[in-house]
Amino acid sequence: MSDERAANAVDKKVGQRVRSRRLEIGMSQERLAELLGVTFQQVQKYEKGVNRIAVSRLLDIATSLEISASRFFDGLEKRGVAEDSTDYVNDALATPEGAQLMALFAGIKSQKVRRRVLDLVKAVAEEDVDKR
Repeated sequence: MSDERAANAVDKKVGQRVRSRRLEIGMSQERLAELLGVTFQQVQKYEKGVNRIAVSRLLDIATSLEISASRFFDGLEKRGVAEDSTDYVNDALATPEGAQLMALFAGIKSQKVRRRVLDLVKAVAEEDVDKR
């Protein structure tokens, strides 16, 4: 029998989106924790989906991250996590490297240079797959 109060896939996805947005605006876990009046360890648990986020707390998080609370639920289905083609983007942005890569990539003005960067990343990804 599963514990209905235990965090589930939706909780994990919402936590990833909290982390993604926090990294997107360059906020530390410590700063978010300070704004919420909790420990940074609690923020870590929210972001990992270990602890569920109460609605009132989610509203506080959304306010602190300067977004609408509804953004945390975009694409989620009633009984689980929707298979969304943008999930991989959210997953990548939830990592420090992904957020940094996107920020740096967005700063490249030349379309030619952006294409060359994309070609480089494709080549690295293909090599990584071949080594598995």
